[in-house]
Amino acid sequence: MRFLKYLGRMLKEFGEFAWHNKAWWILPMVVLLLLLALLIATGTSVAPFIYTLF
Repeated sequence: MRFLKYLGRMLKEFGEFAWHNKAWWILPMVVLLLLLALLIATGTSVAPFIYTLF
């Protein structure tokens, strides 16, 4: 739970930075990096189960 709290705080800080400095280009980059991290995390946890099928 603590990790999600810090992650939420970090995302809020990125949003405030983009709003204050009008740096809208940073928001899609942050979303893309989060999706990539999610893909890697789920891929590594599923990999052992896929190998047993073949």
